[in-house]
Amino acid sequence: MPAFWMIASCFLFACMGVCVKLASGAFSTGEIVFWRGLVSMLMMVGLAASRGIGLKTPHWKMHLSRSVSGSIALGCYFFAIGLLPLATAVTLNYTSPLFVALVLALFFGERLRGPAVLAILAGFAGVVVLLRPTLQPEQWLGALAGLASGALASLAYVSLRELGRAGEPEVRTVFWFSVMTSAMGLAWALAGELHRPDAGQLATLLGVGLFGGLAQLAMTRSYRYGRTVVSANLSYATVIFASLFGMLLWDEIMPASSWLAVGLIVAGAIGVSLATPKPSPLPARAAATD
Repeated sequence: MPAFWMIASCFLFACMGVCVKLASGAFSTGEIVFWRGLVSMLMMVGLAASRGIGLKTPHWKMHLSRSVSGSIALGCYFFAIGLLPLATAVTLNYTSPLFVALVLALFFGERLRGPAVLAILAGFAGVVVLLRPTLQPEQWLGALAGLASGALASLAYVSLRELGRAGEPEVRTVFWFSVMTSAMGLAWALAGELHRPDAGQLATLLGVGLFGGLAQLAMTRSYRYGRTVVSANLSYATVIFASLFGMLLWDEIMPASSWLAVGLIVAGAIGVSLATPKPSPLPARAAATD
């Protein structure tokens, strides 16, 4: 069943991306981020109550670092979804394991072995192939935002690793991330024009939070009961689901060069997860930005 839960989480994350893209036509990124955080926060309150887990934390500095970087990464990711083909935005967000390896090597003194270096180079070569031949001039801002989401998420993953070592329950970690996300999203939204959703739009906004929250829970279950490496590598099925949704809903047909690029990025990220010394930071993806 762990493999089933991971595939289910990938499908749900892709559904979240669809809702974000649908909502981006009528709402600002800040408004969408706010709804994502609000719904997830309410879900975590209920889950914590059902499990008897307190939400007060002694590790507020680590939570603050993780939540700020993760919330900004989430905003960049949603902004990218609004401007780019869905599969392209998702793929750029999934460069985060490549950035994680670089952060651990540069700031935490963890050595990168030869296979990890090759995997990182292959992943970033895929980024170049994905962006250069296919993007229109007006899409480059979205591409930079997508890459920024992967880079900033890597900082959130490192903070998540430290919170895990401190014994923080994931429900509490996701709760405080959701609080920060909703607060930052609200501040961002108030800086511009607010939009009142109709019934259909409200369902789409609620879907962003609901699909994202359910995906996190499914992914957590997969990591809890399955093999970490298997679960981490199966998580890239999100790219496949996003590609299918993009083709079905928006006629986003990617050329062969883009599929080659996606393959290089995913292979590079998987290679990093296999070559990085354990404990691997990659399972932190369960609660980082999605």
